[in-house]
Amino acid sequence: MKSIITISREFGSGGRSIGKLVAEKLGYDYYDSELAKKVAEQTGFDPEYIADAGEYAPGRSMLSYAFSSPLPQAHGGTMNANDYLWAAQCRVILELAEKGNCVIVGRCADYILRERKDCLNVFIHAATDYKAKRIVELYGVTDKSPEKRLSDKDAKRRVNYKYFTGREWGNTANYHLCLDSSYFGHDECADIIVSLAK
Repeated sequence: MKSIITISREFGSGGRSIGKLVAEKLGYDYYDSELAKKVAEQTGFDPEYIADAGEYAPGRSMLSYAFSSPLPQAHGGTMNANDYLWAAQCRVILELAEKGNCVIVGRCADYILRERKDCLNVFIHAATDYKAKRIVELYGVTDKSPEKRLSDKDAKRRVNYKYFTGREWGNTANYHLCLDSSYFGHDECADIIVSLAK
């Protein structure tokens, strides 16, 4: 039995919804926005800032990290805000993993918990047209096309993952299981994950 499940996902693929379904089916704790709140408690940062900066790079390239502001001495001296947030996020994820029986969405949890044998790491992806339709239904229309929004979000997730882990985000070698939610659907994806966790 795997007591920890991490869900990494492309924007719009439904990874968060699938993670919630898995947690409900297994009776596990579920951490997504809740994790941001816990990090906020430890750092004093705004939860909305953590929700964004904890998963997304400041820009679409690694250079975007070069312009991060250093923190005041009381918060780590010469450490920049991104590195400080990463350290706090790692601590919280490791603490949650120690409690066991949980689903953790995003935030490089697959990498942070890579040495644990009781962890199942999952990556959810989907066809672009499926994701585009879904984000319009969920978040509405903006001045950017759905495809541009998808591209921007995933580019920033990819850079964030590479910066902190040295790995390629979405590379199948980093996960135990990769699922196409546009092919299987959310319920089927959740059932597959649950059956493997058991």
